[in-house]
Amino acid sequence: MAKARRTTHRSKAGNKLYAVRDSQGRFKDIQTYERAHRADLAKTSMTEVKAKARKKGKKARKKTAKKR
Repeated sequence: MAKARRTTHRSKAGNKLYAVRDSQGRFKDIQTYERAHRADLAKTSMTEVKAKARKKGKKARKKTAKKR
């Protein structure tokens, strides 16, 4: 599934808004920039998840390889 494209708008109060449209061009979701940005930062990307798993695997292998 492709990532939804967001277009920016301004409200009457001057707040920055993100609008997501469906395939027919109608508004599907409208969020404030702050809320959308905060959610983007909180979400962990698949690249970060894979890197963390690799790093964890390397640490586990290093611990088992040590012998006295």
